[in-house]
Amino acid sequence: MSDEGTTGGGFDVPSGRPAEMPTPRPGDPRLARLSLNQRTIAGWSLREAIDGTLQAGLGSIGLWREPVATAGLSTAASWIAESGLRVSSLCRGGFFTAADPALRRAAHEENLRAIEEAATLGAPTLVLVPGGLPEGSRDLVGARSQAAQAIAELAPVARAHGVVLGIEPMHPIFTADRGVVSTLAQALDIAEQFPVDEVGVVVDSFHIWWEPDVEQQIGRAGERIVSYQVGDWITPLPADSLLSRGMMGDGHIDFGFLTGAVAAAGYTGDVEVEIFNAEIWAAPGADVMATVLRRYMQLIEPWLQKTEV
Repeated sequence: MSDEGTTGGGFDVPSGRPAEMPTPRPGDPRLARLSLNQRTIAGWSLREAIDGTLQAGLGSIGLWREPVATAGLSTAASWIAESGLRVSSLCRGGFFTAADPALRRAAHEENLRAIEEAATLGAPTLVLVPGGLPEGSRDLVGARSQAAQAIAELAPVARAHGVVLGIEPMHPIFTADRGVVSTLAQALDIAEQFPVDEVGVVVDSFHIWWEPDVEQQIGRAGERIVSYQVGDWITPLPADSLLSRGMMGDGHIDFGFLTGAVAAAGYTGDVEVEIFNAEIWAAPGADVMATVLRRYMQLIEPWLQKTEV
């Protein structure tokens, strides 16, 4: 591989292994679709995340509501506008499931605010985490029905704001406490009840890599794919399973296969690197960013132009 458009290697985070390739330089056209999800470098404030994204030469960032709120919505929107960055998505809305009607109403109001925030920030997609089983409940079918009904109430509002709701199916280990929608197939069963400009799906490698017919479901999703997020599945899982996402290439996921399937489905949007990992969060942000750039270039970008799998 040529060194043109790259800089020295360094060490990968969090493995500490010598980098297998040089770090791409800012302006490398192969980075055009790479987006940094804020949670990957959780120690960065919104201002630091914007500056770090720009310094790396990326054109897009995935925002989270909490750091946006810390900065202030109007300030955040101004910073984004001045930076020229695209906002690939805003995370997160959802958490629809509750036994108490008052709690469901409160969740609806919170999601209305999230839609308005997405519109203000110029985010085309609001990522929805459906929520787990209501406290004391074992009615999984009923909880999924609650989530679908809540989305139905939000969909026309989102459309009026120019925002698409992106249902994120979550790995089954999170069914009880975070995501009663466990497969891409289940997410599509809900999304297909609505126009494509109202409700879509998030393809997150960490959550759906195991799904038996994932290639067919990605093809089925087609134009409903509103976000492609990448992070690896590592073992052994840490004590806190929420922090079990690894750097691409450190785990078990075949990113060429998944990325090729997403590309074949017609997705041409940004690719968000979203990683929840205590070791990565503890590392210097610049080192994490450099590893993200290298692993993206090595494992994701070559497959984005595939037209068939």
